[in-house]
Amino acid sequence: MKVATIREVREIEAAADRSGMSYEQMMLNAGAAASRALRQRWTVDASTRITFLVGTGNNGGDGLVMARSLALSTEADISLYLLEPRSPADENYRAALEAGLPVALATDDDDRLRLKNLLLDADIIVDAVLGIGARLPLRGAAADVLATTGNCLSQRAKYAAERNRDMPAEHSETPPPVRPFVFAVDCPSGIDCDTGEADEHVIAADLTTTFIAAKPGLLTFPAAAFVGDLDLSPIGIPESLPELEGIKAEIVDSKLAACLLPPRPLDSHKGTYGKAMIVAGSPNYIGAISLAGEAAYRAGAGLVTIATAAKLTEIVAGSLREPTWLPLPHTDGAIAEKACQAVVDIVANYDTLLVGCGLGLRQSTSGFLRQLLASGSLPPLILDADALNILSRAHRWWKQLPPESIITPHAGEMARLTGKSAKEINANRWEIAREYSTAWNVALLLKGAHTLIAVPDGRISVIPFKSDALSKAGTGDALAGLIAGLRAQGLGAYDSARLGAYLHAAAGIIAAATVGSSRSVVAGDVLSAVGSAFATLESL
Repeated sequence: MKVATIREVREIEAAADRSGMSYEQMMLNAGAAASRALRQRWTVDASTRITFLVGTGNNGGDGLVMARSLALSTEADISLYLLEPRSPADENYRAALEAGLPVALATDDDDRLRLKNLLLDADIIVDAVLGIGARLPLRGAAADVLATTGNCLSQRAKYAAERNRDMPAEHSETPPPVRPFVFAVDCPSGIDCDTGEADEHVIAADLTTTFIAAKPGLLTFPAAAFVGDLDLSPIGIPESLPELEGIKAEIVDSKLAACLLPPRPLDSHKGTYGKAMIVAGSPNYIGAISLAGEAAYRAGAGLVTIATAAKLTEIVAGSLREPTWLPLPHTDGAIAEKACQAVVDIVANYDTLLVGCGLGLRQSTSGFLRQLLASGSLPPLILDADALNILSRAHRWWKQLPPESIITPHAGEMARLTGKSAKEINANRWEIAREYSTAWNVALLLKGAHTLIAVPDGRISVIPFKSDALSKAGTGDALAGLIAGLRAQGLGAYDSARLGAYLHAAAGIIAAATVGSSRSVVAGDVLSAVGSAFATLESL
């Protein structure tokens, strides 16, 4: 699944048109694809009432084609509500009329009474008002129609809640009204598909079907909160079209993640799957040691060695049986500067080195990290958490990293590394991830809902999950450990980072379902669900 900006989508459409697929054919294919996507999600039959909100442009045209397709393939009760009259020469509009679809016009509905009646009666609302080229803020009829729609949805939800409270369903003569299913064609109307900005009148969709490629704004907050489930529907443009094939951004979906899995030959041994060393822990963050170490093993690494303060080894080793240990000199429980030599003496025997989980910011530990990076000849490196906070104080720190290093900042850590604000980071995640991956020559994993992974050659991947299940201390340590375990098995920096991020997010979703609520998930639950996340990919 490619991710393309508005400009790139326009270029792909123009190239497809030049190659023989007309714009009209693309619209016909898009409308038919949207119809299929809705029917895959919802049983559409004679009892289904669908209201289409139809804009004046190509998005409205897609909606008209979709409405006609549903009319010809189902017995649903379909109504069209048009923002403005469409030309009689519009073939898709004429086809919808010939299919017998009733039409209401916003220009004849000043008090929006007709719209309200359609919305209050609908099982499904199809948002085909504005497409990817919408300009914010919305004004005029589009803003008014969407605002009216939002108010009606709120009224229906409130009434349903009150009726459920006052009259239990088993005692009511008719079932209480519920919020209709909202289906967005290409994108929810009123979002910026490049930046992720959202107008105040955007309607939250349950399902968004987008065409040709996903758009970065659909995967960036605040707009991502209105997308619901995201479906990409092909419209017949060949993947080999150079303008499409050359797009360097993509979604890591389950099929791609499955292709990234390292092999597991039956005649293997622990050496087959690599050795990971993890330098982690300080007196205030003892749990980070266990989480990162277990995660590396859960990812499939053959051997994991944890290097931490000797004082902490005595505490953790009894409950974490699988790793080997490298007890390090310490200063009041924090790794001492002189501990660097103990790591350097053996780290060349390892396939990857993870540094930073729960490391702390003591002066002695900062000195340890500076010496470690200056030592040279390090294996593939992953820097997380406090390692990044320490480096943010150093001049041109990236010059000391070995090739294909991975860094895993969240927005706050990225702000410290760049000197920008966290707000600015979150508002420009795609651009910043690309820019600094190239500037620092690293694989940069920018954590958050829809985590991004960028590499210096311009490629960038996005993880399709957004869940509060991972909003807990310790889940970042688990992610870093997963990446280390995959890196030890021979995956490159880009692939180990994006597969690790996918597994981490998928495990969070599974953990939420297992414990019953996303709010109750802790980092240990995520680790327990990693096996199930692997199993899902292995079954594909």
